[in-house]
Amino acid sequence: MTHVVIESCIRCKYTDCVDVCPVDCFREGPNMLVIDPDECIDCAVCIPECPVNAILPEEDVPNDQLAFIKMNAELSRNWPSITKRKAPPADADEWKDRRDKLDQLKR
Repeated sequence: MTHVVIESCIRCKYTDCVDVCPVDCFREGPNMLVIDPDECIDCAVCIPECPVNAILPEEDVPNDQLAFIKMNAELSRNWPSITKRKAPPADADEWKDRRDKLDQLKR
């Protein structure tokens, strides 16, 4: 099993999770992070670090977020690794509680 970054991360891109990842499995896109499923060791240390609860074990991904399992795998092949925490986007707090943000995803 692996962990999955879901829709909550879009336009928030808080990077608290990358500092604690022991295997550097996070990849950075223009406005969200994803997890490389081939790198993730299922340690779960990233889950409590995410301020928007955007990281879940694959088996706990809700039905309306299942597309993010495939999306993490696909996007992680092309996005660069991120291993150090960065400042979030200036408007991250405005987006953190919004739902239905898939149309905001920049690939």
